[in-house]
Amino acid sequence: MWILSTLLVGFAATLGTMVIHGLVAHTIIMQMRRDLERGWLGARLWVNLTFVSGTTLLALVGHILEVALWAFVFKLCGGIAGFGAALYCSAGNYTTVGSGGVLLAPQWRLLGPFEAAAGLLMFGASTALIIAVIQGLIRVRLAGAERK
Repeated sequence: MWILSTLLVGFAATLGTMVIHGLVAHTIIMQMRRDLERGWLGARLWVNLTFVSGTTLLALVGHILEVALWAFVFKLCGGIAGFGAALYCSAGNYTTVGSGGVLLAPQWRLLGPFEAAAGLLMFGASTALIIAVIQGLIRVRLAGAERK
């Protein structure tokens, strides 16, 4: 029966991870849309560089929040005693580096692979989003060059 509760907790934490990442992506997309409509993006190197850097930083903040969410889940379910250890374990799982000497309690160890899969998916989504932003800026830049 413990495996069912582990799976449910893992699915819930994965859903939370997806929601955080979706909010980050939505924020970036809406800001890009507003800035493109105002004519702020596409023409100037430093503005474009700042936007791409901001996109990358916001994606990183999303990843950090997701790691913290998983750490909270680990602590809440009793998988790890202290939040610091839970955060360290979560960061190791999320990045697929491994958590070193910090292990989840045996009945919760299946959460580690859940978090690793979620982390891999979210890093892929962040990469795709950053590339989409860059492509959008290139498209605007090239369209402006064609008009000249």
